[in-house]
Amino acid sequence: MSRTAAEINCATGEVTYRELSAEEIAMAEADAVRATEQMAAQEAAQAKHLEDKAAGNQKLKDLGLTDDEIAALTS
Repeated sequence: MSRTAAEINCATGEVTYRELSAEEIAMAEADAVRATEQMAAQEAAQAKHLEDKAAGNQKLKDLGLTDDEIAALTS
């Protein structure tokens, strides 16, 4: 599968298409892998944050605080 890049001359508006080099393709693939890993890490961090928040709220409820009192403390 060939991959192309568009090069646009801003002064003239001329668009030129060219094949990507092997190095450019490898860089694009590596960038895609890094982006996927970063997204997975962010999703995991968000999930942990929500789990920690729920656990903390449950501990406060176990101490006898009401939902309104918990909201006042955590906001």
